[in-house]
Amino acid sequence: MAPSQKLTDYERRKLENIKRNEEMLAALKIHSRLSDLSAATKRPRVQNRSYKLSPEKKQKSETPIVLRRSLRKQGKPPDDSVADGLKVDYDESIKKNKLRLQSSLKKLPTKPVPINMKDAFSGENNGSNQQLIETIKGLSRKSQLDENVNQEPIFCDLKKKRRPSGSVDIESLRLEPENIARVVRGRILNAKCFPTNGMRMVAVGNMFGDIGFWNADAKEEDGDGIYLYQPHSAPVSGIVIESFSMPKMYTCCHDGFIRLMDIEKELFDSLYFSDYPICALSQRPDDMNSLYYAEGNGKLGIWDLRAGKSSSSWSLHEDRINSIDFNLADNYMLATSSTDGTACIWDMRNAGAMKPRSLRTVHHKRAVCSAYFSRSGRFLATTSYDDKIGFSCGANYEAVCMLRHQNNHSFRAIWGWDDSYVFIGNLQRGVDVISTYKMRTVSVSAIQWRLDAHQYEVGMLAGATGGGQVCLWTPS
Repeated sequence: MAPSQKLTDYERRKLENIKRNEEMLAALKIHSRLSDLSAATKRPRVQNRSYKLSPEKKQKSETPIVLRRSLRKQGKPPDDSVADGLKVDYDESIKKNKLRLQSSLKKLPTKPVPINMKDAFSGENNGSNQQLIETIKGLSRKSQLDENVNQEPIFCDLKKKRRPSGSVDIESLRLEPENIARVVRGRILNAKCFPTNGMRMVAVGNMFGDIGFWNADAKEEDGDGIYLYQPHSAPVSGIVIESFSMPKMYTCCHDGFIRLMDIEKELFDSLYFSDYPICALSQRPDDMNSLYYAEGNGKLGIWDLRAGKSSSSWSLHEDRINSIDFNLADNYMLATSSTDGTACIWDMRNAGAMKPRSLRTVHHKRAVCSAYFSRSGRFLATTSYDDKIGFSCGANYEAVCMLRHQNNHSFRAIWGWDDSYVFIGNLQRGVDVISTYKMRTVSVSAIQWRLDAHQYEVGMLAGATGGGQVCLWTPS
């Protein structure tokens, strides 16, 4: 700026500020410290990111760089020593898990031989074993004299927009504290009420092969009314109690056995043994001489109890069968559910050499856990992992209605005492009661994985939990 030029107030203040700042920096020696720092961190300047050292300046590495490549990438066979080491570790882990499981199980025969009930008994007091035997014998004698055992199923008119006559009042069902008992260890996979109106007795099977009995009407001097046996070594997949011969109860298991608990002989007799899991068991209501069983992947077999051999066998599904159920109104009509995503209705009167004729197939997007007929046989309820409950009806079950229900834990929808309701557990610690004439849902507080409606005691509902408990709802 020329000396003769006159400065404005702004320019004069600016020059004064610059001078004052330079004096402060000089006093703090900022410039000298910045120079030292710049010299210490000085680097050769690179013009661009792709800069490379010239050949004469390139430094040779004393240690060669090794690229790690798997044997598979190099096209070489695996190292046997490493594979053997991993196999040994894996085998040791499997061995430890097997020993841990076997330590909690009884030593059971692997061949189809009878097991004495006394030997299979897991209770501390062996007198309880004899007590259960006498109790079931008493129930059998009473059922033969009871005139109400063969009562007809209750039917209802679903065209009416009100609760059908004879149907149980859901709001009246109560779960009292004394009607809850822990019967077995672990998760219960099957629960069956004894078909008698003389005593509230429930049989359950769990994932460890245990069979538990609970007499909810046991007297105080008889103890807690709980009796535990272990006739199987794997999950119990089915329980059948003969309506006209309660001393006989059939059970099947993933260990390939079908056993008969014969109270008269005090044995868990071996009826059938397979190299494949037995996944379901059922009996036709009008034929006490045959057992229908699901074996392996989709196979349905019939065991002739009199001849002691399998009389027929068909391949009905592409994957295992999870449930077998007969129509009470037409005993030749059979429903099966399968992991292949279908539930099928079969007419056993048209069972040829190859397989029965399929009357109807209900399709789901995932495995079907169960397929059960209603009491009148007019409806079929299917439950699937695709979070749907299917209701099929009509002359040929051609009308299908799908109701959404969260079911990723293999819940099964069962029918009550008529065609009015189905009962199914839920993940919100409850039991959903679904009405077929209004399609609405209510809840009853409990945690239930398997359910069974008593055949003759209307309003008595048995539930089983993942913790080995059994609950009994009764009308108030």
